[in-house]
Amino acid sequence: MSGPFPFASGQGTVLDDDQKVTPLELFFDLVFVFAMTQVSSFLAHNLSWIGVVRGVGLLAVLWWAWVTYSWLTNAIPAEEALPARVVILAAMAVMLVVALAVPDAFGDDGVLFGLAYFVVRVSHVVLYALATDPETRAAVIRLAPGFLLGPALLIPAGFLDGPLQGLLWVVALAIDYGVPLVRGVSGFTIQAGHFVERHRLILIIALGESIVAIGIGVDSGGLPLSPAVVGAALSGIVLVIALWWLYFDYVVLAAERRLASATGEARAALARDSYSYLHLPMVAGIIFVALGIEQTLAHIGEPLGPVPAVALGGGSALYLLGHVLFRLRDTGTVSMLRLAVAGGACLVVPIATQLAAPLPLAVLVVLFVGLAGVETARSEFRRTVRD
Repeated sequence: MSGPFPFASGQGTVLDDDQKVTPLELFFDLVFVFAMTQVSSFLAHNLSWIGVVRGVGLLAVLWWAWVTYSWLTNAIPAEEALPARVVILAAMAVMLVVALAVPDAFGDDGVLFGLAYFVVRVSHVVLYALATDPETRAAVIRLAPGFLLGPALLIPAGFLDGPLQGLLWVVALAIDYGVPLVRGVSGFTIQAGHFVERHRLILIIALGESIVAIGIGVDSGGLPLSPAVVGAALSGIVLVIALWWLYFDYVVLAAERRLASATGEARAALARDSYSYLHLPMVAGIIFVALGIEQTLAHIGEPLGPVPAVALGGGSALYLLGHVLFRLRDTGTVSMLRLAVAGGACLVVPIATQLAAPLPLAVLVVLFVGLAGVETARSEFRRTVRD
């Protein structure tokens, strides 16, 4: 049975396991680079607890849009099929509107944000349903009510403010994130290598935000490049390097092997849990660390405020907690060392509100570089993965 697209039949809908990430996918991700920058900027201009909650909501919405399209491009060779390519590029253009509306998504641009986001998500569901084989099409249709209702609720939320607006956002996210968990992901076929590579790249994008934050922090502080400023900037980049090391050294290798070893519905469920769900706290942690680094560099010689302090220490802890949960879901084991360092990162929060800004950052550098060094030299799990 064939559909309106040339690849919507038989084995043509399934990519080989050695399928690489395409230029179209990388191009599509560029709009999410801008979207993440907008979230970082939103947080920097809303240094309050309600600002943090809203920032998390924005990130969760944007992340789920990226997740749904990562499943789509894993299932169909969108770059080879002209109609699919056009739909994805059109969704990219509308996603730019979503990103532009992020700074005032809870204010005057709320309706625009909701409408544009709904169009992005409708495009995903329609293309997924039309361009895949009957089994996958049935799976998408099973999830479609939740995938469309959740985003649709963001439109009326744009007309509201205060608690009612917040309630609609919570309900929308609960429906959108909950439907794959409640209704399951049977019927979806996951190409392991391609799927893992997509998530590696989005994590690189998030880490890139932390590097950009270093430059923004120096510029916004209006400070000369004194030894203190340069030292703090170097501490920031070393912390980002440690974050990269802790994911790419062996964690992602073990996860790829685990995903490749699973089959059928078990593989789809593992992809949903380990990547679609559990990579969000990692990305959120990185963005919060970026905020903490930016505020550190913008306020050299001063203690951080409560929100930047929580962003710096709590974001670092959240990143490691995401790793711990990722490993627990994949292997059923827990890294007690990473849990301990996450606890140490939380203890940096009260320190950051009392001591001058570069010192808490230096403490985190010691913790994370030390963790990376100990694991590299002594971790049996790492040795097993890399040998």
